[in-house]
Amino acid sequence: MSENIYMRRAFELAQKAKEADEVPIGCVIVNNISGEIVAEAHNLSQHALEATAHAEILAIQAACRAMRSNRLRGCDLYVTLEPCTMCAAAISFARIENLYFGATDPKGGAVISGVKFFQSPTCHHRPIVHSGIMEEECSQILKDFFKSKRVIKD
Repeated sequence: MSENIYMRRAFELAQKAKEADEVPIGCVIVNNISGEIVAEAHNLSQHALEATAHAEILAIQAACRAMRSNRLRGCDLYVTLEPCTMCAAAISFARIENLYFGATDPKGGAVISGVKFFQSPTCHHRPIVHSGIMEEECSQILKDFFKSKRVIKD
């Protein structure tokens, strides 16, 4: 399945984020006609000292520059974790056609968890949502990352 190829690349970017001591989330934006990767990114919030430097936001910004447009019609977005409210709004505003994500985020997600942004009557564009692609791997890298951050007390 082609979605596994692109999610595998997003997962590689999540691993790169983990190596940089960033929350391990990766994102890839693909032209759904040519299959070409238009942009990719991983979280950079810690290093950029920027609360909005989520993988999805950075990838959307790069894709808009690459396509010279503020709309990404004909593009699909692959991300390793269910997007938060901020990222879901950006996905909507960018007019992403399909959203593919790996792990759900019951605490911070806003697609099938939490506020369910795309179901809001004020949401102007709703991508087609596909969840659970490489879910186990995408979930495990996050669990391992946060486990390594906890201090073990005797």
